[in-house]
Amino acid sequence: MSDIAAIDPALTMRSFREAHEADWRRLEDIVARAERKSVRSLADEDLFALPLLYRSALSSLSVARDTSLDKALVDYLESLCTRAYMFVYGVRTSPGSRLARFFRRDWPAAIRAIAMETIIVALMMIAGAVAGYLLVRHDPSWFYEIIPAGLADGRDPGASTASLEAALQDDGSANGDALGAFAAFLFTHNAQIAILAFALGFAFGIPTLLLIAYNGIMLGAFLALYVPRGLGPMVGGWLAIHGTTELFAIILAGAAGLRIGRSVMFPGGATRMAAAVRAGQTAATAMAGVVLMLMVAGLLEGIGRQTITTMPVRYLIGAAALAGWCVYYYLVGRGAND
Repeated sequence: MSDIAAIDPALTMRSFREAHEADWRRLEDIVARAERKSVRSLADEDLFALPLLYRSALSSLSVARDTSLDKALVDYLESLCTRAYMFVYGVRTSPGSRLARFFRRDWPAAIRAIAMETIIVALMMIAGAVAGYLLVRHDPSWFYEIIPAGLADGRDPGASTASLEAALQDDGSANGDALGAFAAFLFTHNAQIAILAFALGFAFGIPTLLLIAYNGIMLGAFLALYVPRGLGPMVGGWLAIHGTTELFAIILAGAAGLRIGRSVMFPGGATRMAAAVRAGQTAATAMAGVVLMLMVAGLLEGIGRQTITTMPVRYLIGAAALAGWCVYYYLVGRGAND
């Protein structure tokens, strides 16, 4: 006979709690010990009792819901059943297994989930780069309005072509040291842009798109400084090794922020908060990967600047890096509960 049938209609919440609370407490104790250590730490009698206590708690939850008992009790039983479910039916994995799953499935799946936002953000950055290039080509004074003085560091329309070319050389001389300092400054700036693009997504994604556009405008302004002087291939080669990874990371960070903003603006059938939380889970996974991408970009910049000076090789490495990220994100793990 089910609990519902066995309970007298006049049964109070107090008598119901007294009849079942001992089982709830024991289940809670078993689950708490399993969470602190592992299922393997449980005694045999607790392992055998766990599924029985779990089903009993589910039955109690059903009764509590159907008879409209105290909401606090319903919430407690829902939480307890959810926690117990993970040990009765869930697969408990080691930290190493969870990390492997992150790289094998969770990270690329999160990036694929924000594919539409990625395209939008990429187009916004490209549009910004074109606008920045045209502005500075038409009127070089725009360069000073677009590029912060600390980021320019003497690389501006007033600099000679020879000095700009020398700054791109990496031969271990003072110019090489200056280039390294500039690269470190640029990396820090781009990392800040990526974090802000993600963090500002909650405001309907509008600040994120504006920030991405501005970053594109800055890129276009720099290209307008070098390309007309015949230094386009050289600056492109310098950027290629780490820039493909770095700029892709910024685009993905903006896409993650935009996903949250879009969910807040268009929550569908859910509440805005619920939609934001759901989108935030995907976006946070994607952002964790972005942080790793920025670390890889930093390593590539250091290695490439110090050891690779041949322009075709730099372009080849940059193209290979971009292709590698695309293959990883859009092919790896596809179809595995994606």
